[in-house]
Amino acid sequence: MFENPVIVFGIGLVAVVALLVWLRIPAFIGLVIATLVVGAATAEVPLNEVPAETAAGFGETMTGVGIPILMAAVIGKTMMESGAAERIVRWFQSFTSEERSYLSLGGASGVLAIPVFFDNVFFLLAPLARSMRARTGRDYALFITIVGAAGVTAHGFVPPTPGPLAVALELGVDLGYTMLVGIVVAIPTVFVSGVLYGKWINSRIEVPLRETMGSSVERVEELADRPTSALPGMVEASLPILLAVVLIASNTTVDSLIDAGFLVEGGTADVTASFVGDANIALTAAALAAAATYLRTEAIDRDTWSDELVDSLQSGGHIAAITAAGGAFGAMLAASGIGDYIATALEGLGIPLLVAGFVIAATIRIAQGSATVALLTTAGIMAPLIGDLSVNPVYLVMTIGSGGTIFSWYNDSGFWIVKEIGGLTQEETFKIWTALTTIVAITGFVVTMVVSTVFPLA
Repeated sequence: MFENPVIVFGIGLVAVVALLVWLRIPAFIGLVIATLVVGAATAEVPLNEVPAETAAGFGETMTGVGIPILMAAVIGKTMMESGAAERIVRWFQSFTSEERSYLSLGGASGVLAIPVFFDNVFFLLAPLARSMRARTGRDYALFITIVGAAGVTAHGFVPPTPGPLAVALELGVDLGYTMLVGIVVAIPTVFVSGVLYGKWINSRIEVPLRETMGSSVERVEELADRPTSALPGMVEASLPILLAVVLIASNTTVDSLIDAGFLVEGGTADVTASFVGDANIALTAAALAAAATYLRTEAIDRDTWSDELVDSLQSGGHIAAITAAGGAFGAMLAASGIGDYIATALEGLGIPLLVAGFVIAATIRIAQGSATVALLTTAGIMAPLIGDLSVNPVYLVMTIGSGGTIFSWYNDSGFWIVKEIGGLTQEETFKIWTALTTIVAITGFVVTMVVSTVFPLA
């Protein structure tokens, strides 16, 4: 066993690439084996505790994503099968030309990602991207890229999303400044990563529609040819998305009102919003609404309806298992101490503070996968140093957020969510998602450095 976490990280990297890329072992099995290899290699975890630590990492991730992914599978299948996704796509396209319909997806993703976790935004919008691909017959890589770019950028830079909110609070930065500067940084970042890169990668790879979340390609294409009169109304079609967003946003709103002193922590509003605004509750409500529309529009008997829902849950279970295994792999790397090792090594290099925030967060993110851990670890390191900044510390929030977004790969549960929900291959996920998150990080960092030079706000 090795005490140096860099060696352990290298072993984990070789193991996961060998298992998933060279040997092409199924992702769930390969990730579990890679997690066990990392656990056996590190001195930080006693060998007899490696199986339990692996199960704990798997369970912790499953606790966060299990029910939402299963309900997202129900939402995805029933919104596709009922024609609700197709109806929403046609409504979006009524505001844009067909050539620019991707902008409506990007706008929806960016707005929804401010009050809602990115994973949940992707769950809700992936069916729309699939339906838009079926309708246009092209540009699926662009649709997935713009949804991902707008969502992950808002999630990384604009409070009240948890990442930038936690960093701003740790550094004592005004939240109003953080929101304003976050939007300023986010807009050009989305343009570069979502629009420019999206069009570039879309011109180089053709991503076909594949069966995912129990929704067949033939069915999606058949719905794209239906007249609008045969589809659900816009209010009914969009109800699952509206329910999820309103319920989750209610929790965010109440938290903000508590921070502002308008409501009391632990009061009725706080308790109620915490319940209904939990992703498990919100996505369950959304799934029930989507399933009810499916039952009504397709005029099928209850047994067939129930069988179709079970089919979607089986698909969702596979996705949840892979995602949780990816979380276990990242957790075991974190247990090896790689995050603290990197943070300590980089802390004393004497590089400018804004750059240091980016480099530390990026390195921790790549090494152990969790953006949240990367952001919070870096914020804790940088907090005592903000007095040495020559610009407003809000820019440090932005560079840390940029670094924590970079290079999502096998050890990030988000990688597997995008792959499985989007119906992508591993290679396509790297070309679209991993490259996208890297471009978001670098562009966000560059924009922050430019803006901080022109408007230091000190």
